[in-house]
Amino acid sequence: MHKSPYKYIAIEGNIGSGKTSLASHISEDYNAMLILEQFEDNSFLPKFYKDQARYAFPLELSFLAERYQQLKSLLSNQDIFKDFTISDYFINKSLIFSRKTLQSEEYKLYHKLFEIISQMIPRPDLLVYLYSSVERLQENIRKRDRSYEQNIKNEYLESIQQSYFDFIRQQKNLRILIIDTNNIDFVNNIEDYNKVVDVIFRDYPIGIHRIQF
Repeated sequence: MHKSPYKYIAIEGNIGSGKTSLASHISEDYNAMLILEQFEDNSFLPKFYKDQARYAFPLELSFLAERYQQLKSLLSNQDIFKDFTISDYFINKSLIFSRKTLQSEEYKLYHKLFEIISQMIPRPDLLVYLYSSVERLQENIRKRDRSYEQNIKNEYLESIQQSYFDFIRQQKNLRILIIDTNNIDFVNNIEDYNKVVDVIFRDYPIGIHRIQF
């Protein structure tokens, strides 16, 4: 039985990478407090996918407010009966997505708000990035069959992927693990899932670490 060397793990990745499935599974198996992003309750999301220019700013602001409120509340009130905390997002994803969706002046204002808010949120001890090709992401998106996601363009997924890579390269004081998941299925294959858990629960130094199966 594995034991996490970290008190707070954040799972990140592009749309359809399996963040929520992995975080949920680990929380059940290893007595972790689970924090899930409540994106399905956001009324702006379906509108954004139909008209990005019009709804990008209210969408990103609403996401930022929801993420801040949730993380501030849950991370400051740790469950003493849980061994660690795992979430299916890192608050910095707010900048990663907004940089691609907002106009220049909107992004400048948004960035100022983010800098104020993010200082009040603990950083994860380990940030896990699940890397999948755009083709694999689209396959996963089709399988989970959310109506508002079915018209997401490859170009959008590629731009988000690139934004994550840009963010990761800029980090100096963060422990980051990049897992290439293109050749495994940790959602439906227990052996693959156990491989992923094994590499996540290793004790890594600060820096960027890459795993490919």
